[in-house]
Amino acid sequence: MDDKKRFVRSFLVELVVYAILVVGYFYLVLHFLGTWIKTIYDQDKGLYAVVALALMIGQGIVLEIVTSGLLKFIRERTE
Repeated sequence: MDDKKRFVRSFLVELVVYAILVVGYFYLVLHFLGTWIKTIYDQDKGLYAVVALALMIGQGIVLEIVTSGLLKFIRERTE
C-alpha cells in the first residue's frame, strides 16, 4: 500500500508541475512570439506548420527534461 501512495503522490506532483509549466510556456510563446507566428500564418501556411510542429516538439522535450529534473530534486528531498 505504501508504494501505491507514493506512486499516486508522485503522479499528482508531476501533473501539477506539468500543468504549471505548460500554462507558463503557453503565455510566454503568446507574449514573445505571438505576432511573429501570426505573421507567418498569414504569409506562408507551410512554414507556419513547420514552426508550429517545431514549437510542439521543443515544448515536449524541454518540459520532459525540466519535469524529470524537478521530480528527481523533490524525491531526493522527501526521502
